[in-house]
Amino acid sequence: MKKFKRIFVIVTDSAGIGEMPDAEKFGDKGTNTWVHTAEKCGGLHVPNMNALGIGDLAPVKGTSKVSHPHAYSMRLREASNGKDTMTGHWEMMGIYTTKPFITFTDTGFPKSLMDELAEKTGHKLIGNKAASGTEILKELGEQQMRENSLIVYTSADSVLQIAAHEEVTGVPELYRCCEIAREICLRPEYYVGRVIARPFVGTDASNFKRTPNRHDLAVSPSGTTAMDILKENGYMVSCIGKIGDIFNQCGVVKTQKTVSNKDGMEKTIDECKHHDFEGLCYINLVEFDSEYGHRRNPLGYGKALEEFDVQLGELMEASKEDDLIMVTADHGNDPTHTGTDHTREKVPLICYSKSFKHGKYLEERECFADIGETILQNFGLKKADTMIGKPIKELLED
Repeated sequence: MKKFKRIFVIVTDSAGIGEMPDAEKFGDKGTNTWVHTAEKCGGLHVPNMNALGIGDLAPVKGTSKVSHPHAYSMRLREASNGKDTMTGHWEMMGIYTTKPFITFTDTGFPKSLMDELAEKTGHKLIGNKAASGTEILKELGEQQMRENSLIVYTSADSVLQIAAHEEVTGVPELYRCCEIAREICLRPEYYVGRVIARPFVGTDASNFKRTPNRHDLAVSPSGTTAMDILKENGYMVSCIGKIGDIFNQCGVVKTQKTVSNKDGMEKTIDECKHHDFEGLCYINLVEFDSEYGHRRNPLGYGKALEEFDVQLGELMEASKEDDLIMVTADHGNDPTHTGTDHTREKVPLICYSKSFKHGKYLEERECFADIGETILQNFGLKKADTMIGKPIKELLED
């Protein structure tokens, strides 16, 4: 018998909870996204996360240690070598990454790459730096419209992003140019995890706005994932947010795009209330990372955590006895740290079910992949030989 019919894995993108033992190698000694955000906010009001045991994991101002029989709380270390989105999510689903993707945060892309991209697309390229997607539109959007050029930029992730106006360049042409960039960026010297099309609309710098026609061209996972195994065995793998793009649609049965954390949670609550499936609903809430972590905005980050907490309560209320809700993160992005990069942190894992009777704090675990392996064990499935992870037995035995 399967203990849980539906499992919801919610990734609060970048909400780490303390430095990894090797954080110093990454320039991230002393980082803690949850703790430092709470300090800057004068404390966080997250009653649902508090009731589920977030206070067990770190001294988060505004939280406390409480009894939580319906939830298990723990920290997970990242086994893989990296601190980017794809490495974190892939590890959750069983993949161990030893060679990190290449980032161009500090230098921009090499001249050789830019020259080839310009020649093959037929467009002038502008930008070529790490930047906020909304800020670079204010800076270069009007020039892009005048010239029908392409705005090329990157971030702390291994990503090449191309922005162009929907009515000037057009979405099909932007996608064509991104396909060219994807092919170039598969080479070992440039090996970039994702190429992202970033179409925008508006008339000038005061009102430019990115549209939902974002399109990610990712490399496929380097091995079999828990999602592949679920799909092959007839289970639902419903993806909300950028999950489908992160896995290049491998192992995905159904996908829904989102425009915000709020929208992502609304779609998750709708899945819970109105869709009677067996399997996994996998959600990424990107705004913690994109809007607040990279922009070093702890007050905004804290408000986003508080808003998420309210919707988490709605999801918990809507859930059934045989549902499992797992809340975690894919890396850190301490908004009080130097620079704009992700931070190499452990992540929280909060596991809630109405059926739990003996929930408590559990010891720190060795890898994110324990999430995927627990899901497979729940459905009586075996992981591939290449996959890592151990089941969290307490969740399956309570």
